Amino acid sequence: MTSRRTASEERRDVAVRALAGLGSHRSDRQQVGIECRHSHHLAAVYLTDEGLVFRSRTGPHSHGSKDFVDSGQHGAKGGEEYVDLLAADLSASDDLPAWCDCGPRMLSRREVLGYVDAGRRMVRLP
Repeated sequence: MTSRRTASEERRDVAVRALAGLGSHRSDRQQVGIECRHSHHLAAVYLTDEGLVFRSRTGPHSHGSKDFVDSGQHGAKGGEEYVDLLAADLSASDDLPAWCDCGPRMLSRREVLGYVDAGRRMVRLP
C-alpha cells in the first residue's frame, strides 16, 4: 500500500526547502513580520526562489537565542514550525496557524498577502 501525499503537504515541503535555501541570513529576505498587540512575534513572510513563504511556530516555544522554552508553566514541549507557500489558490486553506504568549491564532492567508502587497514591513494585529 502506498501513501499519497496531499497537495498541501507537497506545497509545505517545497516551502520548507525554499526557506532552508535562504541559509542563516534569511532575515535579509523577510518581507513582513507579524506581531500581536503585545508585540509578541507571531509569524514572518520571506521572499524565496519559490515565491513568498509564511513561517510561524505553533505551541509554546522560546523567543530568542538565550530564552528558554515556555514549558515551565504548562509542561508543554517547544512549538512546532509551520511553513507554507503563501500563494493562495482555490485548493489552499485560507487559515494559517500561529502562536504567541497570548495563545493560538489563525491568520488569514489573503490578509497576510495583502500586507506584503501593501509593502508593510511590520504588522501589529489587534
